[in-house]
Amino acid sequence: MSEAINEDYTPVLNQLMAQVGISSFKQLSRQAGVSEKQIRRLRQGNIRQMRVEVLLSLAPVLSVSLSELVERFSSETAMTDSSPSEASLREQFQRESLQIIEPWLLQWPTALSAIAQNPDLPAQRVIKLLNPLEKLLQFWGVIRIGEVGEELPYNPGQHELLSGKAQPGETVRVRYVGYQHGEKLLYRAQVEPI
Repeated sequence: MSEAINEDYTPVLNQLMAQVGISSFKQLSRQAGVSEKQIRRLRQGNIRQMRVEVLLSLAPVLSVSLSELVERFSSETAMTDSSPSEASLREQFQRESLQIIEPWLLQWPTALSAIAQNPDLPAQRVIKLLNPLEKLLQFWGVIRIGEVGEELPYNPGQHELLSGKAQPGETVRVRYVGYQHGEKLLYRAQVEPI
């Protein structure tokens, strides 16, 4: 088993690099935006110890899918049915990314609302810069629960009361939006009774 981990995958990487016109490991490192240490891990067959986002950065630069990258840099004895599929690796990456941008997810809609109410704020120019992040969330299937200031029927499954009490169906006002990813609730919208 230790032989499989220390197997040299340099020829495999050299072949992929040649196919896309990359002449050195340093150039690959720069183009993929990953450290040379990560490239060395890949060459040594330590792909299972690499973070998913590193693999997702390398795959398109080498013009291969994530699953093909994992397959090419894993020994046959190390690959089993328990190895992560491309879909599960992508889902793991998305979850990790969502955790990273959690503060933005929770605070950005409130900031947008404040900016919309006062268009003279210099922050007005910043909104357009964040459109790609909104598109990324849409692409991943992340759906907002409510809009800041929106009045809607209280649903304890999707809303969290910031103060007071409300019965299901009673009108509440959204203070902070919530988020759902597919069928999974990420964050309840924080609401207040009216």
